[in-house]
Amino acid sequence: MNQIITQVDAFTNTPFKGNPAAVCVLDSPKSESWMQNIAQEMNLSETAFLIKQDDGFNLRWFTPTTEVPLCGHATLASAHVLWSQGHLLPNQEARFYTKSGILIAKLENDWIQLDFPVNFSQAVESPLELSQVLGVTCKSVVQNSLGYLVEVESEQLVREMQPNFQQMKTLTKADIIVTSIANSDSEYDFISRFFAPGLGIDEDPVTGAAHCCLAPFWRDKLGKDEFLAYQASSRGGVVKVNYPGATRVFISGQAVTVMRGKLTID
Repeated sequence: MNQIITQVDAFTNTPFKGNPAAVCVLDSPKSESWMQNIAQEMNLSETAFLIKQDDGFNLRWFTPTTEVPLCGHATLASAHVLWSQGHLLPNQEARFYTKSGILIAKLENDWIQLDFPVNFSQAVESPLELSQVLGVTCKSVVQNSLGYLVEVESEQLVREMQPNFQQMKTLTKADIIVTSIANSDSEYDFISRFFAPGLGIDEDPVTGAAHCCLAPFWRDKLGKDEFLAYQASSRGGVVKVNYPGATRVFISGQAVTVMRGKLTID
């Protein structure tokens, strides 16, 4: 078996920061159970599987426990692998066929720009136990297909909060984005964290899909289209966000390869 697996740290240019993802560029189709087993073995928040097709690549993402319909950091990692390992030339765009439709990635200097579907939020009545689960007071709460999006009062609260993950699993939506405007002296516009025990991940280090929700949220509040955002997990990661409105959001990040290995089993 000569299948190569590459581990990439996404949304960072520094090894051991950002969000790690495993990437498998497959020579032939594999079963869903095989891909799930590999993802469980890698035990990262996501493992991406790609296989070449006419003008692009079929792309699927698996957590250690389930397949997900969209993953930003593993798409970024996949695009990085395609360019860095010679599957694509630097001037070629990466076209991905996914369960969330066609996704496009472009290499712009040392940043990779992803063209993703925007994820709008709707007003929702905040569950009474939400503040208790998070350990902070919720300034506002909305809901989208990813889960709850909670705004809190300050950057310090986002950085220091310690949620109760077992209790979080009992909520109607067990996955939560928490965000606030950044400090006035910060280089960032807003910061966030993403908790996803419903997907088998207590805290995701850096989440592209969450920024598909955060883009329209902060555009409405700040009245601007372009943002520099920071996801304040223990690893941390930087995300450029461009959302001019409508149905697409452009998310950019950097990536670095940290490991390559070869499977010894079929």
